[in-house]
Amino acid sequence: MTKFIKMLSLANAKLNLGLFLTEKREDGYHNLETVFYPVKLYDVVELIDANETNCIIKGINIPGNAADNICLKAFVQLQKDFNLPNQQIVLLKNIPVGAGLGGGSADAAFLIKLVNEKFKLNLPVEKMQDYARNLGADCAFFIENKPVYAFAKGDEFEDVTLDLSTYSIVLVKPNVHVSTAEAYQNVKVKQPKVSLKELINLPLNEWKGKIENDFETSVFAKFPQIDEIKTKLYAAGATFALMSGSGSSVFAIFEKPVLLADLEKENQVFYNL
Repeated sequence: MTKFIKMLSLANAKLNLGLFLTEKREDGYHNLETVFYPVKLYDVVELIDANETNCIIKGINIPGNAADNICLKAFVQLQKDFNLPNQQIVLLKNIPVGAGLGGGSADAAFLIKLVNEKFKLNLPVEKMQDYARNLGADCAFFIENKPVYAFAKGDEFEDVTLDLSTYSIVLVKPNVHVSTAEAYQNVKVKQPKVSLKELINLPLNEWKGKIENDFETSVFAKFPQIDEIKTKLYAAGATFALMSGSGSSVFAIFEKPVLLADLEKENQVFYNL
């Protein structure tokens, strides 16, 4: 009887602590500055020996066909290069989709690390990051999965010394899906007066009004309820609040744990991230 071996990994979300769009690139992408910060909100990625390679998605519905899933794309490129046996990918989706949390990119990156471990490929970090860069601008971040200042397309990194573990991070996700294409439609690029690389070193109580997300202007105009969430988070005592990535979720950093019953009525609220 054939023994089917399975392995799984927890793939966490990220926040963008600031996001400056600095210029339009010739390849259609944008150069940007951001700080990626990993948080405790997880998908589960599972890899199982199988007779054919496929992808099964459970949990939150992901728009589109499972055959086009980014995890499957991540595995197929490794399968071709290393002649790997067929695998079934099972993805338990818990990270909200279209929320600026990098869930899909995280899933793909952790799948790459899982394949590396299962098949003892001994790929170094840099090589795994190269595979991840083929899949999405923020995907490579999740290979090392530690706070970084990101630049270029968001796929080049420098370490930052940043630890928010003594604060209470809350995430609010409205019932709104913001596609990356929508978010980019009306953005204006500009060079920041002060680099985010410097601003992130300011005390947390000085971030408000200095560390911004350039997507907010265009996204808030189309989805005013997201702007309203940010306003309510500050009213509830947040030291800092910002939309993550291209939206639609808004995170807030509080000095102490809070309960936001009012926001829970119409939104998903995640505490203690």
